[in-house]
Amino acid sequence: MSIFGKIRDAIFGRKEAATAQAKPVQHSAAQTRPTARAAQPAPAAQQTARAAAPAQQQGQPQKPAQQQAQFQQPAQQQVDVEAILNGMAAKSGEKLNWQTSIVDLMKLLGLDSSLSARKELAQELGYTGALDGSAEMNVWLHKRVMRELAANGGKVPPALMD
Repeated sequence: MSIFGKIRDAIFGRKEAATAQAKPVQHSAAQTRPTARAAQPAPAAQQTARAAAPAQQQGQPQKPAQQQAQFQQPAQQQVDVEAILNGMAAKSGEKLNWQTSIVDLMKLLGLDSSLSARKELAQELGYTGALDGSAEMNVWLHKRVMRELAANGGKVPPALMD
């Protein structure tokens, strides 16, 4: 698994934190199965789900796993990265500046923060500068990781990505 994948999973994979921070997706039984009520306008979320489900557009019922996935997607996009990391930091015994330091972020997540691990992460994310562990490389890595978390469904404050 990639190092960024480990970072993402360490944050998004924490179901108790993600669930607490995610907006719950509520739907009735009528919303989970296809209906013939085409005359009634469907909610925007349901219209989006139908657009992404070719089987449903053709009138074929979806399998339960497909239904679950279509309704869980919005919840995954609501993961509050800052709240999860602040919660983890509060529980850790160390004072870690995860908001600006890639080393502290990786330590907070229980990942290897060595120079070799950061070099590998830099290569994964497309860093073109010297892989020497410089402040420039580390700042770039932190900002890029935050941008990638946002691109993968995390809610990240703009100040952490600038």
